[in-house]
Amino acid sequence: MKKVFISVMGLAFAAWITAVMANPIEDDIIARIQKIGNVCLEGEACAGQKVAQAAAGGAKDPQAVYDRSCATCHAMGIAGAPKWADVAAWGPRIDKGMDVLYASGINGLAPGMPAKGMCFDCSDDDIKAVVDLMVASAK
Repeated sequence: MKKVFISVMGLAFAAWITAVMANPIEDDIIARIQKIGNVCLEGEACAGQKVAQAAAGGAKDPQAVYDRSCATCHAMGIAGAPKWADVAAWGPRIDKGMDVLYASGINGLAPGMPAKGMCFDCSDDDIKAVVDLMVASAK
C-alpha cells in the first residue's frame, strides 16, 4: 500500500512540476515569436487603425486630408499646384466653377496631380470637402 501511495504521489508531483514549468517556458516562446506589426488592408477591420474608421464609412476631416495628401504640393506650388490661400492663383480656377474643381480633385489633372491627390481611401465626397476648404482659404 505504501508503494502505491508513494508512486501516485510521485506521479502527481511530476505532473504538477510539468504543468507549473511548462507555462512560463511556453509563454516566453510565444512572446519571442510574436509578429512585430500588422498589415491592414483597406476595407478590413484593423484594431487601432484609422483604416477601420474609413471602412466604417465615416467622413474624413477635410483639414486632415489636406495635411496628409494635398499639402505636399499645394503648400509650395509644386508642379503648378495653386498654393493654399493664394487668391491670384485660385481665382481663374474658381471662375471655372466648383464642378470643374471637384472633377480635377477626383480624377486628377495632367501632368502633375494624381487622382484624389493620392488619398486612396478618400471618397469623392471627402475630396469635394477638401476642395471646398481650399477654395474657402483663397476667398
